[in-house]
Amino acid sequence: MKKSIIINSTPEELYRFWRDFENLPRFMQHLQSVEETGEGRSHWVTKGPADSRVEWDAELTEDRENELIAWRSLEGSDVYNTGSVSFEPAAGGRGTVVRVEMDYSPPGGVIGKGIAKLFGEDPERQVYDDLRCLKQVIETGEVVLSDGTVWDNGVLTQRPGRPVSDEELEQSRGAGAD
Repeated sequence: MKKSIIINSTPEELYRFWRDFENLPRFMQHLQSVEETGEGRSHWVTKGPADSRVEWDAELTEDRENELIAWRSLEGSDVYNTGSVSFEPAAGGRGTVVRVEMDYSPPGGVIGKGIAKLFGEDPERQVYDDLRCLKQVIETGEVVLSDGTVWDNGVLTQRPGRPVSDEELEQSRGAGAD
């Protein structure tokens, strides 16, 4: 999958923010923690479908300051994933294009992927939502919530601007209170 967004910041600032892996749970809503374990390796913990806990170890495969961070999960991890995030100046000095490319295989293969989608855990949608949250954190200092913010399974889901229905609002109040 490939997703990108333009953020009003420099490649240097965005690289530094992302490269400090402890910042990632600030905008990756399913991610509970990332701990650097040394020698370019890290341990990741995330929320999976039906409140399950999914963990894996990863290693950096490339790290070009202010340009690119690439990784892959290590053998024996609960989740196979490999990917990269790049930071390049946007045309006309309009900030930075942040581009994420990722290959992901959930636990359980095709069946696991179907179960994840059933529980609203679509990785492609998560990456899109996470990039929008990153933009908010960098540009405003926080993920901005409003009465129109909808929570699915206790996790923020970014939606295009539109009035929220009474049913969605009621559901979001119940889920957000957990």
